[in-house]
Amino acid sequence: MPRPDTVVILAAGQGTRMKTAAPKVLAPLLGRPLLAWVVDQALALEPERVIVVVGHGADDVQKAAAGLDPRGRLRFVRQEPQKGTGHALQCCLQ
Repeated sequence: MPRPDTVVILAAGQGTRMKTAAPKVLAPLLGRPLLAWVVDQALALEPERVIVVVGHGADDVQKAAAGLDPRGRLRFVRQEPQKGTGHALQCCLQ
């Protein structure tokens, strides 16, 4: 399988169905935030960069992701306002 140039992780959601004020991607699973598991899988593909789309709790999500990639491939894009999945991807085009 060819190596991807870019992987996009959609992490801007509010998590209203989870009934929590915290960003849903920071919910713990086996002692780690959900985001950490997804970032690990994205980085395993050896892309040039990983774009993490943040929105709700953006600062907290960025802090949580800060130490997950020692090679510095993580990039953050803010989705403001949050208008859904398609809009989140459009925010990455720049």
